[in-house]
Amino acid sequence: MKAYVCKFAFCLILTSLSVSTASAWDSFGHMMVASIAYDDLTPAARTKAVQLIKLNPSYKVWIKGVAKTNQNKTAFVMAATWPDSIKTNKAYTNDGEHPTNPNAAANTGYSDKLMHRYWHYIDEPFSPDGTTLAQPQVPNAQTQIAEFRKTLALPSAANKLKSYDLVWILHLVGDVHQPLHATSRFTHDLPQGDNGGNLVELCAKPCKNELHAYWDNILGTGKSPASAIKKAAALAAPNPSLAAVSDESQWIKESFAIAKQSVYAGPIGVGAGPFTTDADYKTAAVKIADEQIALAGARLAKLLNAAFQ
Repeated sequence: MKAYVCKFAFCLILTSLSVSTASAWDSFGHMMVASIAYDDLTPAARTKAVQLIKLNPSYKVWIKGVAKTNQNKTAFVMAATWPDSIKTNKAYTNDGEHPTNPNAAANTGYSDKLMHRYWHYIDEPFSPDGTTLAQPQVPNAQTQIAEFRKTLALPSAANKLKSYDLVWILHLVGDVHQPLHATSRFTHDLPQGDNGGNLVELCAKPCKNELHAYWDNILGTGKSPASAIKKAAALAAPNPSLAAVSDESQWIKESFAIAKQSVYAGPIGVGAGPFTTDADYKTAAVKIADEQIALAGARLAKLLNAAFQ
């Protein structure tokens, strides 16, 4: 992939910085992030990652019918979708969006049968109309990325636990690069926040389209790993100085800034809507999503290379 020059408004925000419940990017986008990361792994990191992925209970399903030469990468990109797949698995308990379970922040591996929906995002708050803000709950995406990357780097941690942490971190790094997984907007008609755009309608009832899903699906909703790998390979590489940022809290700040400037932008008004998006908004959203996916993949690779060095 070739390096690009940042051309869009949100890149100015990123430069100045370092320089809820839906699945971010849908499965297709998560596979794209993982594909980019896989290609950027060192040989040692790739060997370790492949070893750990094989310990996931869904591994045999991921490689079924896949040519042997493609199995390692296919399983790796499919693993990035696992934390969403358990939301429809009857073996897992839906413990809600607000963590009250004493094991909400536990890192115990595949024996943990909670869905942990609240691990997928962090609701950094803002208000355009002076509504009182509520601070993010914990645990959240930021706390869990920090926990999992620490465990992955521990020589003493069991491989089964590292496998669990790896599939989660493959997913969560993608999550926090989706701007609406890093914010909640508080307004007079949504005083408890809009749950990362989940409560912002894009059409009148009974239509169920909403802003969060719009951004999740902007790159496509396909389920083919091969298609995701092909599309990921066509993306331009991220700015090297941005890709080098390793602090997950900084990633979240960047996504938060993008949300405020470019997601909650016209024709998205203040409040719950319904609002109608237009071609210009979609064009800008696709460009942002492409750049965020490429950035997430590069950063994920650097995280894993460091953990598995």
